[in-house]
Amino acid sequence: MPHLLITDDESATRELIAEVAADVGYTVAQAGDVRQARIQIERQKPDVMLLDMQLPDGDGIELWKRLELTGCHVVFMTGHSSVESAIEALRCGAVDYLLKPVPLRRLRGILAELMNAAPGGADEPAAQDAFSRIVGKSPAIQLLCAHIEKVAPTQATVLLVGESGTGKELAAEAIHLASRRRDKPFMAVNCGAISPNLIESELFGHEKGAFTGADRQHKGYFERAHGGTLFLDEITEMSMELQVRLLRVLETGRFMRVGAHDEIAADVRVVAATNRNPEQAVAKGTLREDLYHRLSVFPLELPPLRAREGDILLIAEHFLQALNREYGTVKRFSEEAQQAMLAYHWPGNIRELRNYVYRSYILADDVIKGDFNAFSLDSHSAGWGSEITVPVGVPLADANRQLILATLKQCGGVKKAAAEMLGISLKTLYNRLEEYGALNEVDESSSSLR
Repeated sequence: MPHLLITDDESATRELIAEVAADVGYTVAQAGDVRQARIQIERQKPDVMLLDMQLPDGDGIELWKRLELTGCHVVFMTGHSSVESAIEALRCGAVDYLLKPVPLRRLRGILAELMNAAPGGADEPAAQDAFSRIVGKSPAIQLLCAHIEKVAPTQATVLLVGESGTGKELAAEAIHLASRRRDKPFMAVNCGAISPNLIESELFGHEKGAFTGADRQHKGYFERAHGGTLFLDEITEMSMELQVRLLRVLETGRFMRVGAHDEIAADVRVVAATNRNPEQAVAKGTLREDLYHRLSVFPLELPPLRAREGDILLIAEHFLQALNREYGTVKRFSEEAQQAMLAYHWPGNIRELRNYVYRSYILADDVIKGDFNAFSLDSHSAGWGSEITVPVGVPLADANRQLILATLKQCGGVKKAAAEMLGISLKTLYNRLEEYGALNEVDESSSSLR
């Protein structure tokens, strides 16, 4: 059995955590301060350590740094949260950072997830913490997670509404992982990235010979996600005819493959998402009103990054530390870079921040500095690329064409990077380039990245 050391000066907190840990399957030792922690470690090296950041006789982070416990995972706890302390915890390689009073559901998920990684851990894969990929401590993100936790155990359909790049797929996955369906498939479908001629077949499947080129039976997403969760992103991009079929599936729980005559039961929970105002989409005729009401049994709005006070630096540090771990580096943000990130509006939200961190990491030696105009679209900076000027009155399609081609050029012809920067799928980018007749006008040397 893996061994856990709880170091906290509050005995009630230690006892509560010890009870949870014992239920998960750990042996447990307790310490009330730095001195006691050292004694316990000499008796038995822990596989996991829950460590208060402020102890009566020392600093928890400094203790962790001095211990140099290879193979041990640490989770820091604190009753006095700050962005700086959270970032410092992440820099120390912490698995997580918990605010007191410790959320027991989240704690149980973390301990279960670490169980399999620890020597003597469980033979079966541990259950994932539903919120492990959602980084942030802001009130807005805590409220979102609380709502997800409420709706996840039910069978209610959920409509996620939020700007591009706010993490709608991560929220959908959290709903799945916190539900009774977590051991079944989670499948994500971008309705705007599939050709209108193919999306019906992709969703519901087809029989052999159903249409030209259908040389075998094909199971669609509804069938492959049986027992699990189906995430339908960009739902307003779906044709009205297909919206009728989707509505019928949601109401009857049954569907038919294209070219078939027998219905199939659909044991699937649907989570849909849109980056548009759904009521405006209904008014414009791009979303059926009856489908909207059927999908939004439990609507959830994802906050934009600019509304997540305190989360920008946490998320940036999370991305940076992931790169440091992957490449064995110790790069860090300078104070100037942190201030620049806080001052920026982030219209592209988390996706834009992730891309900025990635590019800055590549360009930096040891310190990511703030002495660059990273957000001005100046082609001579470490930022986004060249400016384009679009006169008022230019058709939207032409403006989109200019933006897509300029972004692709700035990315050196690497389509995957351009798609990520634009916030669209790779398939959507290919479709647009084919439409513009520009598919072969860029450097194809990076085809392995597609």
